[in-house]
Amino acid sequence: MLKSKSQLGIVLFCCFYFLLLSGFTVVGHRGDPINAPEETFQSIDMAFSQGANYVELDLHESQDGVLVISHDRNLKRVTGVDTIVSQNTFAKLSTLKMSNGEPVHSVEQLFQHYQNNPNAKFLIETKKTKKGNPQDMEAKLVALIQKYHLQKRIMVHSFSLPSLINMQKLMPEIPRIFIVGSLKRISFESFKYADGINISSELVTPTIIKQLHYLHQKVYVWNEMAENQATWNWLVNLDVDGVVTNYPALGRHYQAAQDQSQIESLETTGQVNSVHDLTTVENPYEQVPTKAPAKAGHSYDVTQTVTVADQTYYRIGTNRFVLSDAINVGQTAQAASLLVGKTAQIKPNPMTVATWNSPLHPTQTTGQLLANSRHKILAVRYVGNQVWLQTATGWFKSRQALIQLDPNTDLPTIALAYYRQLPKQLRPTNLLLKHSFFNTKF
Repeated sequence: MLKSKSQLGIVLFCCFYFLLLSGFTVVGHRGDPINAPEETFQSIDMAFSQGANYVELDLHESQDGVLVISHDRNLKRVTGVDTIVSQNTFAKLSTLKMSNGEPVHSVEQLFQHYQNNPNAKFLIETKKTKKGNPQDMEAKLVALIQKYHLQKRIMVHSFSLPSLINMQKLMPEIPRIFIVGSLKRISFESFKYADGINISSELVTPTIIKQLHYLHQKVYVWNEMAENQATWNWLVNLDVDGVVTNYPALGRHYQAAQDQSQIESLETTGQVNSVHDLTTVENPYEQVPTKAPAKAGHSYDVTQTVTVADQTYYRIGTNRFVLSDAINVGQTAQAASLLVGKTAQIKPNPMTVATWNSPLHPTQTTGQLLANSRHKILAVRYVGNQVWLQTATGWFKSRQALIQLDPNTDLPTIALAYYRQLPKQLRPTNLLLKHSFFNTKF
């Protein structure tokens, strides 16, 4: 009974701990390898200073059984010396220097160096051969984690499922992530031992992420050292739990942008109620334009709203967002379409009407419209029961103007019947016929 309670406590602790990691976690890939030699203290420090939540490091074992921090089994690429880690003692390995003058470090040196920095957290990759060697790597890693009391600051990931099985047995409270470079490696068997999947950016899709989340697996994404900054233009749109990146500063930038935004799921259809096509962007944070605008008068499936810096975007594709100022949904779209391209005449009182930067977030005035002046309606947006109109100067509320209609083109039987079918709260009530602009109500 006591053993059962102890196991339950461990499970609850794991669940709670992993919940703390939920959200978009930035993991510096080998530190900050673009700006400093990989897996050096300099690179690690730079990654944390740039905003990384974790730093990812790789383990090999020396000839005399010391856990060594290195991605490659041969240190020639990083030290210039043709030396295989497993064939040399750590004493010899530690004489080799990186390009910044730092020696090759051991895991114990790493833990000693950062043990008093509570913000220094590590995602450690256990490097194993196909035969599972070195067999004692996990036990040595666990002993060091315990020695320096870093249980809450370490995650482990590996291409080796047996390595994760060993970690689960030795230290079940440590989150374990299974690295996959092929979808064939993802299986229900792996879910028994892993809390998450670290999947190549070349394979990840929204569908795969949704499926893994349904199976209670965290989803991390990794890339090769050839990762391009442009990858982030679409990567940030994915509902991932973390990214192992060569650009921790850029990752932190997008992480902060998401933290300051409001994101909501939506399943509806929106229509572009504008005389002009609307520019679409790859994500709402950097506004990198796509080649395909949202066409005037066309309808699109809307799956998400993202509000950032007083601007609300609709997601209308996998990596396609559009500012929602001139997009209406449902019956409001049909109501708005009646007004696009028409002429609005500002009412006699007051003498001027202010125009604004946005109908959804009117935070700045953009100009003034004089009483009795006429303006082409470039776009229409319903905000609740209020109708906003866009002119060349900016947005204003339609109740401040009369809207001119041409009975020959705007009032055929079908349009008139449709108008009368609209809910009363959606009907524009300031519509006037062209032949009697000033005094004939629609």
